Amino acid sequence: MKEIILLGILISTYFMIIAKRMPALIRSFRYQSFFLFLATFVIAWGEDQPDLYIICGLLFIIKVSLIPYLLYRITNKIKAGQDLGLIVNSQLSLLCALGFTYLAWIFSAHLFSDLNQAMVSILAVAFFMVLTGLFLMISRMTALAQVVGLLVMENGLFLLASTVSGGMPFFVEIAIFFDVFISVVIMGFFVYRINKLFTHIDVDKLSHLRG
Repeated sequence: MKEIILLGILISTYFMIIAKRMPALIRSFRYQSFFLFLATFVIAWGEDQPDLYIICGLLFIIKVSLIPYLLYRITNKIKAGQDLGLIVNSQLSLLCALGFTYLAWIFSAHLFSDLNQAMVSILAVAFFMVLTGLFLMISRMTALAQVVGLLVMENGLFLLASTVSGGMPFFVEIAIFFDVFISVVIMGFFVYRINKLFTHIDVDKLSHLRG
């Protein structure tokens, strides 16, 4: 079961890397968050921790439902669904993702050599998600795509913290979820305002506006 969930996270992340349009990127983020929800639910079921069920519920409500809904709404509102502003094309991005997978696996195997194979695999996927999120933020020029890259990094850090430390304290996890949600709302508002003022959200063009 855990292997299938990890495979789902990997595949959805690869889909994000090769996505050329904003709706495809958001849809893949929703799938990734859903598999992360399943992973947390399996841990909660195995350890019988009531706190983890609440974390699962928040994960589903905020990252699987509310955030993708807000991103879809903003995308439709500003009509930014056609282009992600790719600096690196999809084929080269896929090669980079394969490289990230290899690097994450080597790094996890060396850093956590005392852990079993299953744990090393989970950590490798978590590091891969962090690297992919960073790559999306650097290689995509539209502000909305960079917001999604930040969310992917946060998903990777969530999986990493859950695996290494067995999860953060309950109230810290809840605070982080709400911080992420509020951050997306604020960033979405700014993206909407930027599009309203400059008629685009390409950060490369916006950089030329600096005095």
